[in-house]
Amino acid sequence: MRLFKTKWFMRYARQEKLENHNLCDAIERAERGLVDADLGGGIIKQRIARKGQGRSGGYRLLIAYRSGKRAVFLYGFAKSERDNIDADELETLKEIGAAWLEAKKERLDNAIKEGILMEVSYDNKKK
Repeated sequence: MRLFKTKWFMRYARQEKLENHNLCDAIERAERGLVDADLGGGIIKQRIARKGQGRSGGYRLLIAYRSGKRAVFLYGFAKSERDNIDADELETLKEIGAAWLEAKKERLDNAIKEGILMEVSYDNKKK
């Protein structure tokens, strides 16, 4: 399983102090079938907790996700900032997500070199 953050998400995660282990936990839950919302088109929404709080009032992460293969963190927002994203935003994220989920290894490697994507180290444990 390979995990990536987009350039936009890297800035957001740094600003909100979201740690990689929290992102990995969200993907581990998805791999166990615990998806907070399947938005279609390969996009899922997972909740992660704010530091010292629960997931319900924390952050919402929109992730391009293909089980067992790849996850790309595309967008995040705090529950206190907004309830959800608009339909047109979701359509854009579906297009971006589909492109990253279908991307070949060479494209991913180039995107990492160019700073468009960052790979998140993920301990790929067999369950």
